[in-house]
Amino acid sequence: MKLMRFKSPGVLLAMCLSLGLLTCVLAPGHALAQQAIVKGLPDFTELVEQVGPSVVNIRTLEKVRNPASSGGGMDEETQELFRRFFGIPMPNTPNAPNAPRQAPRQGRTPAPEETQPRGVGSGFILTADGYIMTNAHVVDGADQVIVTLTDKREFTARIVGADKRTDVAVVKIEASGLPPVKIGDPNRLKVGEWVMAIGSPFGLENTVTAGIVSAKGRDTGDYLPFIQTDVAINPGNSGGPVFDRSGRVIGIATAKYVNAEGFGIFNNTRTL
Repeated sequence: MKLMRFKSPGVLLAMCLSLGLLTCVLAPGHALAQQAIVKGLPDFTELVEQVGPSVVNIRTLEKVRNPASSGGGMDEETQELFRRFFGIPMPNTPNAPNAPRQAPRQGRTPAPEETQPRGVGSGFILTADGYIMTNAHVVDGADQVIVTLTDKREFTARIVGADKRTDVAVVKIEASGLPPVKIGDPNRLKVGEWVMAIGSPFGLENTVTAGIVSAKGRDTGDYLPFIQTDVAINPGNSGGPVFDRSGRVIGIATAKYVNAEGFGIFNNTRTL
């Protein structure tokens, strides 16, 4: 059987339909074009397996006074004022009726404190002995920083240092044998190049998203220039790494720009 070749795939398709053929042999050139498109799509599966264990979840806690243990948030002097002038016995007031007798105290006793969640973010392991990088705004003002590894181990971290201008911070956990990331060169990054982010958006640990570099050197006025990407970034991704196709960290997920309606426009990545 002699095969007929056509320069236009549309002509071939029309002939197939007119002849009622169920299968057709496309021209070789058209098949190669399809294969080139398929090969151009990135596969991040091996990359995720390689670098995923280097990404951590970061939770921050803050200490607050416990209102239930301090007369509804009132200090002892205010409670005594209500008791004397209004005859209102306040809870936990020593002189209130049926209150348990307590030994005299010198000065005021601070109300008990309790720890409550403050925020969630991401980070990545810099060294095998526990140095971790994240955003400065993730740990800013935190009384306690909790780092969770991919194997579910948790550590209390101490803040080593932070810089608000670049919005980066380093924390330290007491661990060894951790898998550190490799640092890449953001200057070699090209607009249109595929990149991948791993983080904890809304607390969902080790969430993988991908996209392309939309622009470089994006000036926001508040921080140093950013890498603009269309990688999906949400609250909790802050401090997480952005990788190139070689598995090297080229930036930190830092900010997301939204319009007046709250829709995300683009995401900014802090360069290292």
